[in-house]
Amino acid sequence: MSATNIGSTTTPVEPVLYASPAAAAGPEHVTEPTAYDAIMLTSFGGPEGQDDVIPFLRNVTRGRGIPEERLEAVAHHYRAFGGVSPINAQNRELKAALEAELAERGIDLPVYWGNRNWAPYFPDTLREAADAGHKTLLAVVTSAYSSYSGCRQYREDIAGALTETGLGDTLRVDKVRQYFDHPGFVTPFVDGVRAAYAELAETVPGIDPVTEIEVLFSTHSIPTSDADRSGPPEMGLPPEGAYAAQHRAVAEVIMLAAAPAEGSWQLVYQSRSGPPTQPWLEPDISDAIALLPERGIRGVIIVPLGFVSDHMEVKWDLDNEALAAAGENGLAAVRVPTPGVHKAYVAGLIDLVLERVNGTPAADRPALTELGPWFDVCRPGCCENVRLGFKPAISGVTP
Repeated sequence: MSATNIGSTTTPVEPVLYASPAAAAGPEHVTEPTAYDAIMLTSFGGPEGQDDVIPFLRNVTRGRGIPEERLEAVAHHYRAFGGVSPINAQNRELKAALEAELAERGIDLPVYWGNRNWAPYFPDTLREAADAGHKTLLAVVTSAYSSYSGCRQYREDIAGALTETGLGDTLRVDKVRQYFDHPGFVTPFVDGVRAAYAELAETVPGIDPVTEIEVLFSTHSIPTSDADRSGPPEMGLPPEGAYAAQHRAVAEVIMLAAAPAEGSWQLVYQSRSGPPTQPWLEPDISDAIALLPERGIRGVIIVPLGFVSDHMEVKWDLDNEALAAAGENGLAAVRVPTPGVHKAYVAGLIDLVLERVNGTPAADRPALTELGPWFDVCRPGCCENVRLGFKPAISGVTP
């Protein structure tokens, strides 16, 4: 079911919080041109030294009652890299690439960068933009899919930062749509999967690409209760909600474009952090890998489909644990690159900005699956966190 065919276009009782006039009435897709005067690159954040690791993890897990010993176990992943997450450096690189793309196109929009869990924090970024005289920002989030942690939590935290700074009366912040099926996001994965098949053909003599290679599309596991509530309730999505549906739809597009006919693939999950008693999305990628030899699989292609850059969950959970699992099971393995600063990805993010600047009609927006193009303004009840309930959020109709 296409996102363009659901939801209400009627004006809600309450206007969208902290929104530009064009988005305030809550349309699914904003087709009125909007004069944004800055871009807010919005990301997760990460520690930049050994002393940062535990304070950072406390920020990430605040309110969840995670014991210190569990934080120390996760801290081991960061400490193996000198306490430095790669994500901040990657965002600096992405910010520079976006600025270069804007300059190349002759678009005069400055790019500010803010994080949810580490410096530069959202309140500091918003103050910086406001001090420079900007009034209307468009947030570009480094997360392509619908879920609480991937979309709504960013929207809530930006709203909270506007309240904290007292800038809510003067600063408007909208957000680009979820871009899981935008060509700019998908193209780097198509290139990567195609190259991975060629690499396995070269390094594993005689390997059959149809019967002996498995493509594992990996994304971050989330609680099933969050997955079930991802996306708007009125979409009538199957269990595991928009989160799993979007990943599966994109994986199908990539396989059609980059794999041989009848190539085998599955959606797998990684980086689970919840207690054993809480159901999370499965199968885990290492468990899936262990089952491949009995099917005669000799080579595996690991696609970090849920990630836009090589941050810690990619570097540790895939490049360390998943590749080790492949080796232990006698499998040749190739890990596909994330979009990073791939030219198509960077250009695609600017195209998403221009959709809102120009008020591009939904019918003219690129989307490679039947689920898209996704909403500019999230629908009521979208991506609820059942443990925390709904909080005020930008770029969405209440709640």
